[in-house]
Amino acid sequence: MKILAFAGSNSSTSINKQWVTFVSRKFENSEIEILDLNDYEMPIYSSDREKNDGLPKLAYDFAQKIDTADLLLVSLAEHNGNYSSAFKNLLDWVSRIPERKIFGEKPMFLMATSPGKRGGASVLEIAEKRFPFDGAKIVETFSLPFFYETFDNQNGISETEKAAELEEKVKKVIKENFS
Repeated sequence: MKILAFAGSNSSTSINKQWVTFVSRKFENSEIEILDLNDYEMPIYSSDREKNDGLPKLAYDFAQKIDTADLLLVSLAEHNGNYSSAFKNLLDWVSRIPERKIFGEKPMFLMATSPGKRGGASVLEIAEKRFPFDGAKIVETFSLPFFYETFDNQNGISETEKAAELEEKVKKVIKENFS
């Protein structure tokens, strides 16, 4: 199985990229590709730009990555309660590809983390409602609050209940998509 993992952030120190990378390692015996949104940076979407210049090749490249995956692992950064502008811009461009739903009807494990107590809950709620219209088949969601206090790359989640919750959700995603 091929898994495509990415964070909805263009920060070089993205905690959501750290998080999605960590979670991807739980899918043993899978081919994992972790994308960096910085590799898909495009001009800010506008209908005038699309009319004059067409769709950027990077939009097609990103869509092709989705199309080759069996499962999407996505962890969203929350900026002012919503998607980061880098991620939203990418969605806007990919959505303009004719005859395409952004996420290509792929199963998705949708996540978010943040330094705060809500763990990106606002952006997760928005995405959970929106992404199915864009061709995501959301299998499971997970939010990790207090990232800096509850997580490190060596030991994972320090909070026992959250660690158990993640393990159960990973098992569900594996069972529904790899069995």
